[in-house]
Amino acid sequence: MECRQPVGAHKGSMFPKRVEKILIVRLSARGDLVFASPLARALRERFPDAHIAWLAEARTSDVVSHNPHLDEVIVWNRGEWKQLFRSFQWRRLAREVGEFVRSLQSRRFDVAIDAQGLLRSGLVTYVSGAGHRFGLGSREGSGLLMTRVLPRGGEDREIGSEYKFLAQQLGLNTTPFAIEIPRSDKEMAFARGIVEDRGLGDGFVIACPFTTRFYKHWFEDRWSDLITRMVDELSVPVVLLGGPDDRQAAESILGAIPAGAAEKVVDLVGKTRLGEASALVGLCDLLVGVDTGLSHMAHGYGRPTVLLFGSNTPYLDPPLPTSQILWAGLPCSPCRGRLTCDNRVDCMVAHEVPGVLAAVRHGLTLA
Repeated sequence: MECRQPVGAHKGSMFPKRVEKILIVRLSARGDLVFASPLARALRERFPDAHIAWLAEARTSDVVSHNPHLDEVIVWNRGEWKQLFRSFQWRRLAREVGEFVRSLQSRRFDVAIDAQGLLRSGLVTYVSGAGHRFGLGSREGSGLLMTRVLPRGGEDREIGSEYKFLAQQLGLNTTPFAIEIPRSDKEMAFARGIVEDRGLGDGFVIACPFTTRFYKHWFEDRWSDLITRMVDELSVPVVLLGGPDDRQAAESILGAIPAGAAEKVVDLVGKTRLGEASALVGLCDLLVGVDTGLSHMAHGYGRPTVLLFGSNTPYLDPPLPTSQILWAGLPCSPCRGRLTCDNRVDCMVAHEVPGVLAAVRHGLTLA
Protein backbone atom coordinates (compact mmCIF):
# COMPACT_ATOMS: atom_id res chain seq x y z
CA MET A 1 0.00 0.00 0.00
CA GLU A 2 1.02 3.60 -0.49
CA CYS A 3 0.97 6.34 2.17
CA ARG A 4 1.38 4.07 5.16
CA GLN A 5 1.20 6.84 7.74
CA PRO A 6 -2.22 6.94 9.42
CA VAL A 7 -4.20 10.13 9.05
CA GLY A 8 -7.08 11.67 10.93
CA ALA A 9 -10.23 13.18 9.56
CA HIS A 10 -9.63 16.41 7.64
CA LYS A 11 -10.87 19.60 9.26
CA GLY A 12 -12.17 20.80 5.92
CA SER A 13 -14.26 18.93 3.41
CA MET A 14 -13.77 18.17 -0.27
CA PHE A 15 -17.51 17.59 -0.66
CA PRO A 16 -19.60 20.29 -2.33
CA LYS A 17 -21.77 22.45 -0.10
CA ARG A 18 -24.95 20.75 -1.27
CA VAL A 19 -24.93 16.96 -1.30
CA GLU A 20 -28.22 15.23 -1.98
CA LYS A 21 -27.14 12.07 -3.79
CA ILE A 22 -23.99 9.98 -3.32
CA LEU A 23 -22.83 6.94 -5.29
CA ILE A 24 -20.30 4.41 -3.95
CA VAL A 25 -18.68 2.24 -6.62
CA ARG A 26 -17.05 -0.97 -5.39
CA LEU A 27 -17.71 -3.77 -7.84
CA SER A 28 -15.83 -6.88 -6.69
CA ALA A 29 -14.64 -9.12 -5.11
CA ARG A 30 -16.87 -10.20 -2.24
CA GLY A 31 -14.14 -9.86 0.35
CA ASP A 32 -13.42 -6.30 -0.72
CA LEU A 33 -17.10 -5.39 -0.48
CA VAL A 34 -17.05 -6.80 3.04
CA PHE A 35 -14.02 -4.65 3.91
CA ALA A 36 -15.54 -1.56 2.30
CA SER A 37 -18.99 -1.95 3.90
CA PRO A 38 -18.26 0.51 6.77
CA LEU A 39 -18.16 3.33 4.20
CA ALA A 40 -21.96 3.27 4.10
CA ARG A 41 -22.30 4.06 7.81
CA ALA A 42 -19.57 6.71 7.68
CA LEU A 43 -21.28 8.52 4.81
CA ARG A 44 -24.73 8.21 6.40
CA GLU A 45 -23.44 9.76 9.61
CA ARG A 46 -21.97 12.69 7.67
CA PHE A 47 -24.97 13.08 5.34
CA PRO A 48 -28.04 11.82 7.23
CA ASP A 49 -30.56 13.11 4.68
CA ALA A 50 -28.72 12.20 1.48
CA HIS A 51 -29.72 9.43 -0.91
CA ILE A 52 -26.79 6.97 -0.76
CA ALA A 53 -26.46 4.26 -3.41
CA TRP A 54 -23.91 1.49 -3.90
CA LEU A 55 -23.10 0.13 -7.34
CA ALA A 56 -21.87 -3.48 -7.40
CA GLU A 57 -21.72 -6.35 -9.85
CA ALA A 58 -24.57 -8.87 -9.85
CA ARG A 59 -22.38 -11.65 -8.45
CA THR A 60 -21.33 -9.63 -5.39
CA SER A 61 -24.21 -7.23 -4.75
CA ASP A 62 -25.71 -9.52 -2.07
CA VAL A 63 -22.93 -8.42 0.27
CA VAL A 64 -24.44 -4.94 0.62
CA SER A 65 -28.03 -5.62 -0.43
CA HIS A 66 -29.43 -5.21 3.10
CA ASN A 67 -27.09 -2.55 4.46
CA PRO A 68 -29.36 -0.26 6.52
CA HIS A 69 -27.33 2.86 5.66
CA LEU A 70 -27.97 2.55 1.93
CA ASP A 71 -31.06 3.77 0.12
CA GLU A 72 -30.33 1.76 -3.00
CA VAL A 73 -28.10 -0.96 -4.41
CA ILE A 74 -27.56 -0.61 -8.16
CA VAL A 75 -26.66 -3.89 -9.85
CA TRP A 76 -24.40 -4.02 -12.89
CA ASN A 77 -24.85 -7.24 -14.88
CA ARG A 78 -21.26 -7.17 -16.10
CA GLY A 79 -21.16 -10.94 -16.59
CA GLU A 80 -24.14 -10.77 -18.94
CA TRP A 81 -22.50 -7.97 -20.92
CA LYS A 82 -19.36 -10.08 -21.34
CA GLN A 83 -21.47 -12.97 -22.61
CA LEU A 84 -23.23 -10.73 -25.12
CA PHE A 85 -19.85 -9.47 -26.32
CA ARG A 86 -18.46 -12.97 -26.73
CA SER A 87 -21.53 -14.12 -28.65
CA PHE A 88 -21.36 -11.09 -31.00
CA GLN A 89 -24.75 -9.76 -29.92
CA TRP A 90 -23.58 -6.20 -30.50
CA ARG A 91 -26.99 -4.58 -30.92
CA ARG A 92 -28.41 -6.00 -27.71
CA LEU A 93 -25.20 -5.14 -25.84
CA ALA A 94 -25.32 -1.54 -27.10
CA ARG A 95 -28.96 -1.28 -26.05
CA GLU A 96 -28.26 -2.58 -22.54
CA VAL A 97 -25.22 -0.35 -22.09
CA GLY A 98 -27.24 2.66 -23.18
CA GLU A 99 -30.10 1.83 -20.83
CA PHE A 100 -27.70 1.32 -17.94
CA VAL A 101 -25.94 4.65 -18.53
CA ARG A 102 -29.23 6.54 -18.91
CA SER A 103 -30.61 4.98 -15.75
CA LEU A 104 -27.48 5.88 -13.84
CA GLN A 105 -27.38 9.45 -15.06
CA SER A 106 -31.09 9.95 -14.40
CA ARG A 107 -30.38 9.67 -10.68
CA ARG A 108 -28.31 12.89 -10.85
CA PHE A 109 -25.63 12.03 -8.31
CA ASP A 110 -23.77 14.97 -6.81
CA VAL A 111 -20.83 12.84 -5.67
CA ALA A 112 -19.47 9.50 -6.88
CA ILE A 113 -16.73 7.65 -5.00
CA ASP A 114 -14.70 5.04 -6.86
CA ALA A 115 -13.55 2.83 -3.96
CA GLN A 116 -11.90 0.32 -6.30
CA GLY A 117 -9.64 2.44 -8.46
CA LEU A 118 -9.55 0.35 -11.64
CA LEU A 119 -10.48 1.32 -15.18
CA ARG A 120 -13.86 -0.44 -15.14
CA SER A 121 -14.88 1.11 -11.81
CA GLY A 122 -13.55 4.49 -12.99
CA LEU A 123 -15.60 4.31 -16.17
CA VAL A 124 -18.78 3.55 -14.25
CA THR A 125 -18.02 6.40 -11.86
CA TYR A 126 -17.44 8.75 -14.79
CA VAL A 127 -20.61 7.85 -16.71
CA SER A 128 -22.67 8.37 -13.56
CA GLY A 129 -22.48 12.04 -14.46
CA ALA A 130 -21.58 13.11 -10.91
CA GLY A 131 -19.87 16.48 -10.86
CA HIS A 132 -17.55 15.44 -8.04
CA ARG A 133 -15.78 12.13 -8.62
CA PHE A 134 -13.28 10.88 -6.05
CA GLY A 135 -11.07 7.92 -6.94
CA LEU A 136 -9.12 5.72 -4.53
CA GLY A 137 -5.58 5.39 -5.91
CA SER A 138 -6.95 5.31 -9.44
CA ARG A 139 -4.98 2.99 -11.74
CA GLU A 140 -5.12 1.87 -15.38
CA GLY A 141 -5.74 5.46 -16.49
CA SER A 142 -8.91 5.86 -14.43
CA GLY A 143 -7.41 8.86 -12.66
CA LEU A 144 -8.13 10.88 -15.81
CA LEU A 145 -11.83 10.24 -15.21
CA MET A 146 -11.82 11.61 -11.66
CA THR A 147 -12.08 15.17 -10.44
CA ARG A 148 -9.81 14.18 -7.55
CA VAL A 149 -7.60 11.13 -7.00
CA LEU A 150 -6.97 10.14 -3.39
CA PRO A 151 -3.91 8.06 -2.45
CA ARG A 152 -4.16 4.54 -1.12
CA GLY A 153 -2.96 4.05 2.40
CA GLY A 154 -3.61 2.57 5.79
CA GLU A 155 -1.97 -0.11 7.90
CA ASP A 156 -1.33 -3.39 6.08
CA ARG A 157 -2.08 -5.45 9.20
CA GLU A 158 -5.50 -3.90 9.87
CA ILE A 159 -8.69 -5.20 8.27
CA GLY A 160 -10.26 -2.79 5.80
CA SER A 161 -7.57 -0.18 6.45
CA GLU A 162 -7.51 0.95 2.81
CA TYR A 163 -11.16 1.98 3.03
CA LYS A 164 -10.75 3.50 6.47
CA PHE A 165 -7.93 5.60 5.05
CA LEU A 166 -10.20 6.68 2.20
CA ALA A 167 -12.94 7.64 4.66
CA GLN A 168 -10.49 9.70 6.68
CA GLN A 169 -9.34 11.58 3.60
CA LEU A 170 -12.98 12.35 2.85
CA GLY A 171 -13.33 13.84 6.31
CA LEU A 172 -15.65 11.10 7.58
CA ASN A 173 -15.79 9.73 11.09
CA THR A 174 -14.08 6.33 11.32
CA THR A 175 -14.83 5.53 14.95
CA PRO A 176 -16.14 2.90 14.72
CA PHE A 177 -15.36 1.53 11.26
CA ALA A 178 -16.97 -1.87 11.64
CA ILE A 179 -18.02 -4.41 9.02
CA GLU A 180 -21.80 -4.64 8.58
CA ILE A 181 -23.37 -7.49 6.60
CA PRO A 182 -26.99 -7.67 7.80
CA ARG A 183 -29.28 -10.28 6.27
CA SER A 184 -32.95 -10.23 5.36
CA ASP A 185 -35.65 -11.87 7.49
CA LYS A 186 -36.10 -14.49 4.76
CA GLU A 187 -32.40 -15.35 4.74
CA MET A 188 -32.31 -15.60 8.52
CA ALA A 189 -35.38 -17.84 8.46
CA PHE A 190 -33.62 -20.09 5.95
CA ALA A 191 -30.54 -20.33 8.17
CA ARG A 192 -32.57 -21.12 11.28
CA GLY A 193 -34.45 -23.75 9.31
CA ILE A 194 -31.17 -25.45 8.39
CA VAL A 195 -30.07 -25.40 12.03
CA GLU A 196 -33.34 -27.00 13.14
CA ASP A 197 -33.69 -29.51 10.31
CA ARG A 198 -30.08 -30.72 10.52
CA GLY A 199 -29.95 -30.92 14.32
CA LEU A 200 -27.37 -28.17 14.74
CA GLY A 201 -29.04 -26.49 17.68
CA ASP A 202 -26.27 -27.40 20.12
CA GLY A 203 -23.66 -25.66 18.00
CA PHE A 204 -21.68 -26.18 14.82
CA VAL A 205 -18.53 -25.18 12.97
CA ILE A 206 -18.54 -23.78 9.44
CA ALA A 207 -15.72 -24.73 7.08
CA CYS A 208 -14.95 -22.45 4.10
CA PRO A 209 -12.17 -24.14 2.10
CA PHE A 210 -12.83 -22.62 -1.32
CA THR A 211 -11.44 -19.58 -3.15
CA THR A 212 -10.99 -18.52 -6.75
CA ARG A 213 -7.18 -18.37 -6.46
CA PHE A 214 -5.27 -21.61 -6.09
CA TYR A 215 -2.53 -19.98 -4.03
CA LYS A 216 -5.07 -19.16 -1.31
CA HIS A 217 -6.20 -22.78 -1.02
CA TRP A 218 -5.32 -25.18 1.75
CA PHE A 219 -5.05 -28.76 0.59
CA GLU A 220 -8.09 -31.00 0.17
CA ASP A 221 -6.58 -33.96 2.04
CA ARG A 222 -5.84 -31.71 5.00
CA TRP A 223 -9.38 -30.37 4.98
CA SER A 224 -10.67 -33.94 5.05
CA ASP A 225 -8.42 -34.76 7.99
CA LEU A 226 -9.32 -31.57 9.86
CA ILE A 227 -13.08 -32.05 9.41
CA THR A 228 -12.83 -35.68 10.53
CA ARG A 229 -10.93 -34.71 13.64
CA MET A 230 -13.26 -31.82 14.47
CA VAL A 231 -16.18 -34.24 14.38
CA ASP A 232 -14.44 -37.09 16.22
CA GLU A 233 -12.24 -35.26 18.73
CA LEU A 234 -14.20 -32.06 19.34
CA SER A 235 -17.65 -33.64 18.97
CA VAL A 236 -18.93 -30.79 16.84
CA PRO A 237 -20.86 -31.07 13.55
CA VAL A 238 -19.41 -29.27 10.55
CA VAL A 239 -21.23 -27.33 7.82
CA LEU A 240 -19.34 -27.11 4.53
CA LEU A 241 -20.04 -23.96 2.50
CA GLY A 242 -19.08 -22.99 -1.04
CA GLY A 243 -20.45 -22.11 -4.44
CA PRO A 244 -21.57 -24.22 -7.41
CA ASP A 245 -18.08 -24.08 -8.94
CA ASP A 246 -16.67 -25.73 -5.81
CA ARG A 247 -18.60 -28.99 -6.14
CA GLN A 248 -15.72 -31.05 -7.52
CA ALA A 249 -13.35 -29.95 -4.75
CA ALA A 250 -16.09 -30.56 -2.18
CA GLU A 251 -16.61 -34.10 -3.43
CA SER A 252 -12.87 -34.72 -3.08
CA ILE A 253 -12.87 -33.46 0.51
CA LEU A 254 -16.02 -35.32 1.49
CA GLY A 255 -14.96 -38.53 -0.22
CA ALA A 256 -11.96 -38.88 2.06
CA ILE A 257 -13.95 -38.48 5.31
CA PRO A 258 -14.80 -41.81 7.04
CA ALA A 259 -18.47 -42.74 6.99
CA GLY A 260 -18.98 -42.25 10.73
CA ALA A 261 -17.66 -38.69 10.69
CA ALA A 262 -19.33 -37.91 7.36
CA GLU A 263 -22.73 -38.40 8.99
CA LYS A 264 -22.08 -35.24 11.02
CA VAL A 265 -21.03 -33.13 8.04
CA VAL A 266 -23.71 -30.98 6.41
CA ASP A 267 -22.78 -30.43 2.77
CA LEU A 268 -24.26 -27.16 1.50
CA VAL A 269 -21.71 -26.47 -1.23
CA GLY A 270 -23.55 -24.97 -4.18
CA LYS A 271 -26.88 -25.32 -2.37
CA THR A 272 -27.27 -21.85 -0.90
CA ARG A 273 -27.27 -18.29 -2.13
CA LEU A 274 -24.67 -15.95 -0.72
CA GLY A 275 -27.14 -14.26 1.63
CA GLU A 276 -28.35 -17.60 2.98
CA ALA A 277 -24.79 -18.83 3.49
CA SER A 278 -23.76 -15.66 5.28
CA ALA A 279 -26.84 -15.89 7.51
CA LEU A 280 -25.60 -19.34 8.56
CA VAL A 281 -22.21 -17.83 9.31
CA GLY A 282 -23.95 -15.50 11.74
CA LEU A 283 -25.31 -18.49 13.67
CA CYS A 284 -22.20 -20.71 13.87
CA ASP A 285 -20.01 -21.29 16.90
CA LEU A 286 -16.85 -20.85 14.84
CA LEU A 287 -15.75 -20.50 11.24
CA VAL A 288 -12.54 -22.00 9.92
CA GLY A 289 -11.57 -20.92 6.42
CA VAL A 290 -9.15 -19.41 3.98
CA ASP A 291 -9.04 -15.92 2.45
CA THR A 292 -12.55 -15.79 1.02
CA GLY A 293 -15.58 -13.54 1.38
CA LEU A 294 -17.61 -15.73 3.74
CA SER A 295 -14.63 -16.05 6.07
CA HIS A 296 -14.33 -12.27 6.39
CA MET A 297 -18.07 -11.87 6.95
CA ALA A 298 -17.75 -13.77 10.22
CA HIS A 299 -16.10 -10.70 11.76
CA GLY A 300 -19.20 -8.66 10.93
CA TYR A 301 -21.29 -11.11 12.94
CA GLY A 302 -18.82 -11.25 15.83
CA ARG A 303 -18.21 -14.97 15.33
CA PRO A 304 -14.97 -16.70 16.39
CA THR A 305 -12.72 -17.48 13.44
CA VAL A 306 -9.64 -19.47 12.51
CA LEU A 307 -8.30 -18.11 9.22
CA LEU A 308 -5.47 -19.63 7.18
CA PHE A 309 -3.46 -17.03 5.25
CA GLY A 310 -0.35 -17.50 3.13
CA SER A 311 0.48 -15.88 -0.21
CA ASN A 312 -2.23 -13.30 0.39
CA THR A 313 -2.64 -11.54 3.74
CA PRO A 314 -5.51 -9.03 3.60
CA TYR A 315 -4.86 -8.35 7.31
CA LEU A 316 -2.86 -9.94 10.10
CA ASP A 317 -4.06 -8.23 13.26
CA PRO A 318 -7.08 -10.16 14.62
CA PRO A 319 -10.12 -7.88 14.16
CA LEU A 320 -11.83 -9.32 17.26
CA PRO A 321 -10.61 -10.99 20.47
CA THR A 322 -12.17 -14.18 19.11
CA SER A 323 -10.31 -14.00 15.78
CA GLN A 324 -7.28 -16.20 15.15
CA ILE A 325 -5.13 -15.68 12.08
CA LEU A 326 -2.70 -18.46 11.20
CA TRP A 327 0.22 -17.30 9.04
CA ALA A 328 3.64 -18.90 8.80
CA GLY A 329 5.43 -15.63 8.13
CA LEU A 330 7.84 -17.08 5.55
CA PRO A 331 10.31 -14.56 4.06
CA CYS A 332 8.59 -14.85 0.66
CA SER A 333 5.09 -14.25 2.07
CA PRO A 334 2.97 -12.38 1.26
CA CYS A 335 3.81 -12.56 -2.43
CA ARG A 336 0.17 -12.01 -3.49
CA GLY A 337 0.26 -14.77 -6.05
CA ARG A 338 3.68 -13.99 -7.51
CA LEU A 339 4.98 -17.35 -6.33
CA THR A 340 8.70 -18.01 -6.01
CA CYS A 341 8.29 -21.59 -4.75
CA ASP A 342 7.58 -23.43 -8.03
CA ASN A 343 3.86 -23.36 -7.17
CA ARG A 344 4.33 -25.45 -4.02
CA VAL A 345 2.67 -22.66 -2.02
CA ASP A 346 5.00 -23.31 0.91
CA CYS A 347 3.16 -20.75 3.05
CA MET A 348 0.03 -22.93 2.96
CA VAL A 349 1.99 -26.17 3.32
CA ALA A 350 3.18 -24.75 6.65
CA HIS A 351 -0.35 -25.01 8.06
CA GLU A 352 -0.54 -28.52 9.49
CA VAL A 353 -3.71 -30.16 10.74
CA PRO A 354 -2.76 -30.50 14.44
CA GLY A 355 -2.04 -26.77 14.72
CA VAL A 356 -5.26 -25.78 12.97
CA LEU A 357 -7.25 -28.21 15.11
CA ALA A 358 -5.71 -26.73 18.26
CA ALA A 359 -6.77 -23.25 17.13
CA VAL A 360 -10.31 -24.50 16.48
CA ARG A 361 -10.40 -26.12 19.90
CA HIS A 362 -9.35 -22.85 21.52
CA GLY A 363 -11.79 -20.82 19.43
CA LEU A 364 -14.71 -22.94 20.54
CA THR A 365 -13.97 -22.00 24.14
CA LEU A 366 -14.50 -18.35 23.12
CA ALA A 367 -17.87 -18.90 21.42
